[in-house]
Amino acid sequence: MTEKLKEELRKACEVLKNGGVILYPTDTIWGLGCDATNQEAVKRIYDIKQRADHKSMLVLLDDAGKIASYADVPDIALQLIEVTDKPLTIIYPNAHHLAENLVAEDKSIGIRITQEEFSKSLIYRFHKPVVSTSANISGQPAPGCFAEISDEIRNAVDYVVDFRQNERQKQAPSGIIKLGIHGEIQIIRK
Repeated sequence: MTEKLKEELRKACEVLKNGGVILYPTDTIWGLGCDATNQEAVKRIYDIKQRADHKSMLVLLDDAGKIASYADVPDIALQLIEVTDKPLTIIYPNAHHLAENLVAEDKSIGIRITQEEFSKSLIYRFHKPVVSTSANISGQPAPGCFAEISDEIRNAVDYVVDFRQNERQKQAPSGIIKLGIHGEIQIIRK
């Protein structure tokens, strides 16, 4: 790991610990992120996105073994994570230990295990899940790369991570699957 990357991780962690919002690279598209356990920080993201707070957002974790700390995990979930060959967000039932305004009305929460270098290292160092939602105003197209993120979004956050900003390859959002408590599977987005 380079010194530059270590410094970016340190700065981003500090902002998260202080309840701030970051703009950061993930395993899919660039995201707005905050401490997923901090209700005020989550509210700031809803405000930045100009999004109704009844539309839940997802969180990133660095290890599938941590999912049970934040939601009920049907047996099929770990099998799905193991066999997927692309980023997969799974919506789990009975979310807990997360900001209340982050959790859907049916008490579910979307969680994705990231393998991307920056986001995985950030979550490992932060010791908590981090919100990940597309870096756009609600209703506008999600940016496929850093260059497509609006100045309005860039200026609204507390810290813009200086890593992978020059990449021009457009990234796609993750697939989304919703699991019921008894392992029922609903495909939301392929």
